[in-house]
Amino acid sequence: MPSSIETVDVDEPDRGGTTLPRQGNSKPPPLLLRVGTNAVVALCLATALVHVLLVFLHVAPPNPLSQQYSRQVNAWVFPLFEQNWRLFAPDPESVNRQISARTMHTAPDGRVHVSGWFDLSGVDDSAVRHDVFPSHTAQNMLRRAWSSYLETHGGDDRPRSERALMMQKYLTDIAADRITDHRDGTFESVQLRVITIPIAAPAEGPGPGSSAAAPKPVETRYLPWWKVTSHGN
Repeated sequence: MPSSIETVDVDEPDRGGTTLPRQGNSKPPPLLLRVGTNAVVALCLATALVHVLLVFLHVAPPNPLSQQYSRQVNAWVFPLFEQNWRLFAPDPESVNRQISARTMHTAPDGRVHVSGWFDLSGVDDSAVRHDVFPSHTAQNMLRRAWSSYLETHGGDDRPRSERALMMQKYLTDIAADRITDHRDGTFESVQLRVITIPIAAPAEGPGPGSSAAAPKPVETRYLPWWKVTSHGN
């Protein structure tokens, strides 16, 4: 005949005759758990609200609030949360840029050794060419570093803000790291050269009103020598 057996926890007496409760899995008090969960949720919501507010002040038109707290906004947004409208209104490149770098090393006897130019853009081109899924780093790191440098420095290579100094160091570190990965030797300074080659406009068809636009000249820009942390072997 079927029978049911109930399992009952029985308290076990110790040697002295005192009954001891059976030990089970200890659980945290429900109240403490709820308080900790609520605190974590509140902290996440507060961080999200602050982030949205600071990003909004960054992308919004200039106003008294964004101007008053511009330093705090820029410190939060750059460089990880930079926002721009290029995804929705892209600005196609009208020029090709070849960015090269060379290094300088002072020997113990005082002689200065300057290396030949190393094509940084060529490293990116070789990483992208014939790659079906090229990395974002290979496509945009050097290009975006240079465009940000232009935005913060203008044409005289003089930094006028903390962001300008940050972009200068960022560009220098990219050049120094790539040279170290592809060349042997030690160096303490880096200089960049940027050759800007305009992209020719498409030729217009023959006709009485057609005229060929004059090609723009190639521009070569040499940046100052920048000190870096000693690199190389």
